[in-house]
Amino acid sequence: MYKVLTLNNISVAGLERLPRDSYETASEIQNPDAILLRSYKMHEMAIPTSLKCVGRAGAGVNNIPVDMLSTLGVPVFNAPGANANAVKELVIAGMLLAARNICQAWDYTRKLEGEDAALNKAVEAGKKQYAGFELQGRTLGVVGLGAIGRQVANAALSLGMKVVGFDPGITVQGAWQLSSNVEQATSIDQLLPKVDFISFHVPLIDATKNMINSDRIKLMKEGAAILNFARGGIVDDDAIVTALDAGKLGAYISDFPSSLLVQHDRTIALPHLGASTEEAEDNCAIMVAEQIKDYLENGNVVNSVNFPKVEMLRSTDVRITIANKNVPNMVGQITTALADSGLNIIDLLNKSKDDIAYTMIDVDHAVEAAVVSKIEGIEGVLTVRVL
Repeated sequence: MYKVLTLNNISVAGLERLPRDSYETASEIQNPDAILLRSYKMHEMAIPTSLKCVGRAGAGVNNIPVDMLSTLGVPVFNAPGANANAVKELVIAGMLLAARNICQAWDYTRKLEGEDAALNKAVEAGKKQYAGFELQGRTLGVVGLGAIGRQVANAALSLGMKVVGFDPGITVQGAWQLSSNVEQATSIDQLLPKVDFISFHVPLIDATKNMINSDRIKLMKEGAAILNFARGGIVDDDAIVTALDAGKLGAYISDFPSSLLVQHDRTIALPHLGASTEEAEDNCAIMVAEQIKDYLENGNVVNSVNFPKVEMLRSTDVRITIANKNVPNMVGQITTALADSGLNIIDLLNKSKDDIAYTMIDVDHAVEAAVVSKIEGIEGVLTVRVL
């Protein structure tokens, strides 16, 4: 029986992927094999020695101590793309709200009083100050062309917009999913002067902190709008407010309110709604539940932020998985230990990612505890599991 600790409310659609006859899931549970969470901050949490994997029902993992878990040989899974449609729709909504001054116009209208004749007169008198512009023909810059960024770019093209994208780390698989009509920028600084809107879809790391600052805002068109549905901290709020006050920026639409933003009349600050749809929560939970299930039962690693992708069909009933530091001669030492114990290797797959290497080995018969202890004793080995 596998034990799964849930640190947040996880969609029932996801939990149903963990059969009750072999999985126990609860918000309070001792010695968990896996942890499922959404926004719970794990950094101050004591990590159970029984923990084998962590699953984040979402994309970002800033709330998880990934580096520490890597040193323990614990993979961290996420759900990239599961909430992409929800975020894409909100980005499009944000552009429409900004382009047509809808929030300001709505606020104006809600404050009107009197009978219909007086209301109509006030509406006609006031509407001129909220005149906007159409998205068609305007240019959107998309920074980060992962699952969400690609959907945003493709949707904007379908609205008749021009799109310029920047992502130095885009994969070949990702590029195939992106329209060929997206213009490629070689840097953010090259992209900024071209766009009427810019939308960010990158993680918050040292390289992306304050990616938009006062110097880069100077490169942008007068009246351009910035959308941040990625992470707080990617955009410098002080620089944004200064640019809005000066009329350099036309609008800032953010999913990450701050005291500087919430009362500004040219900002649309939302309470982190990007993935807050029933469909997105279901999709994220289903994806990450299936990933931790496959890892616990078969050792396969898919969509881990700290482990390499490793998938192998079972060749036998006995599988050994080893996580270790990515150093020379590890596979040689492991296979020697198996050979010395009389185990025959039927299939083997080894992959590495940064400082972590991961090996799956299917063998011809049961593995004794002494063999496991011998592999665990190899310097650099982090975890050994027999499935």
